[in-house]
Amino acid sequence: MEQARRHAVRELLADPDFRRLFQVRLAGQAGDGLFQGALFGATFFNPQKATSATEAAVAFATLLLPYSFVGPFAGVLLDRWSRQRVLAFSNTARAALLLLLAASVAVNGPTSPPTVGLALLVVSLNRFVLSGLSAALPQVVEARHLVTANSFTTTLGTGAATVGGFTSVGLRDLWGKGDTGAAEIACVAALVYLIAGGLASRIARRRLGPTDEVERQPLSHAVATVVDGLVAGARHVHARGQAARALVAITAHRFFSGLLFVSTLLLYTAQGFIHEGFAGLGQVLTATVAGGVVAALVTPRITRRVGTQRWVVLVFAGAAVVTAALVTPYTHASLLVAGLGLGFAAQASKICVDTLVQESVEDAFRGRVFSLYDTLFNVSFVAAALVAAVVVPNNGKSYAVLGFIACGYAATALLYGVFVRLRAPYEPPEPVIAAASSRA
Repeated sequence: MEQARRHAVRELLADPDFRRLFQVRLAGQAGDGLFQGALFGATFFNPQKATSATEAAVAFATLLLPYSFVGPFAGVLLDRWSRQRVLAFSNTARAALLLLLAASVAVNGPTSPPTVGLALLVVSLNRFVLSGLSAALPQVVEARHLVTANSFTTTLGTGAATVGGFTSVGLRDLWGKGDTGAAEIACVAALVYLIAGGLASRIARRRLGPTDEVERQPLSHAVATVVDGLVAGARHVHARGQAARALVAITAHRFFSGLLFVSTLLLYTAQGFIHEGFAGLGQVLTATVAGGVVAALVTPRITRRVGTQRWVVLVFAGAAVVTAALVTPYTHASLLVAGLGLGFAAQASKICVDTLVQESVEDAFRGRVFSLYDTLFNVSFVAAALVAAVVVPNNGKSYAVLGFIACGYAATALLYGVFVRLRAPYEPPEPVIAAASSRA
């Protein structure tokens, strides 16, 4: 099985268009890590600023809510415009915006209205990039390799974002922890985004879809049909039970993981219960990424045996156990181990959900569906941050909140598993299972 996985990765990398798309992801997400690390460090871990649960909720809502408004438009346009052009233009545009943002940070500070406005524009363009990458992937990957492709690209993409984040930490120590240092890091992120745009321009214009001629429709007509397009996309998903259930489950997961993330963030601030600072939080995030890497290695093999839906049930149940057993001690060491386990669960479930949506949804609807996916993903995180502002103390420690999170993960695993089992006789087998059975 390990040999088959390695063969699948080699086969993926043999396709020059897959390699180019993968390079766009790596460069773009490295830029994301630099950009987010610059603002994150200057805002949450600035020695001159204190952070409360309410301030954290407002910050996350400010950065993530644009996903909800831009996402639907991004999806409809990705089903009409050349996705290659979208990736090239969006990366180049956010490079230009980051240069303006860097100037605003240096002059006005990271929380000033001009800086926040520019940050919202950059985040809004991120919707086009991430949704475009997901919608384009099935155009350069065979269905039988989608699980492997998702695990490979999303995990290494997350790794690139982490490298970008840690690079911003190192540059922050080198250039200073004030606003000028954050502005200089934003300029570096702009350069990386520009590289991503150049990489995207190397892909043929129509290679990434959409596959029909609807992209030639005028822009005014495309925007006017946003609502109709979203309704059609929602109906398309609703008619495909595997994709619909997966989106509901991942939305629930995002809420509980968001609530836990805000709590963990507060634990490591100056007034937090653990108060290890940005370095301590970085170690936990590193453990989380390591767990995601492990998930990427084992998920393709396991799903060939048990299927993506059953694997989602198992990893959510595991997340409940990890939260209850390893987060509740509230020590740095236990949180490192918990980060490993929860990172595994998050990445394994995302790989499975991405694959279920890609397999179940027709290409003409993929842009809209993945934008809906991103919108649900981020609105649930914002909802979690707003709940955290009410229920999580400023030091981050709350056994009641952890109990709620653990029970929520367990309930999600149970309900998802029940629905999967009830609907299995009426739905076609997952392609990954069917392919494994035919090889057997």
